[in-house]
Amino acid sequence: MNKQPKYKIIYSEEVDRFLESVNEKARKKIFYNINLVAGGIIDKELFKKLDGTDIWEFRTLYNGICYRILSFWDTEAQALIITTHGFIKKTQKTPKSEIERANAIRNEYFKQKNNK
Repeated sequence: MNKQPKYKIIYSEEVDRFLESVNEKARKKIFYNINLVAGGIIDKELFKKLDGTDIWEFRTLYNGICYRILSFWDTEAQALIITTHGFIKKTQKTPKSEIERANAIRNEYFKQKNNK
């Protein structure tokens, strides 16, 4: 039986480009982890809210490399997770510039949505 995902994931063009840039095995693991979250598994090892923000982080570790895709929720009509961009994490903490970038994309998304 084919089970419908609990959450719909919307991939930005920037995330599509990021995913195309990583090797195939890493990309498969990233999609596997994202699909677990879409199915309703909210595990902080895979999907974590960043402290003090409305930004969430998809987390994948593959071959010692930390892949991150930042995102946010839009739950007005249905449970959507909108991805903003991806990067390879090189430090323990998520860089502030990456969080600010995700917040700017989130703000623009809701601004455009509310102007329709």
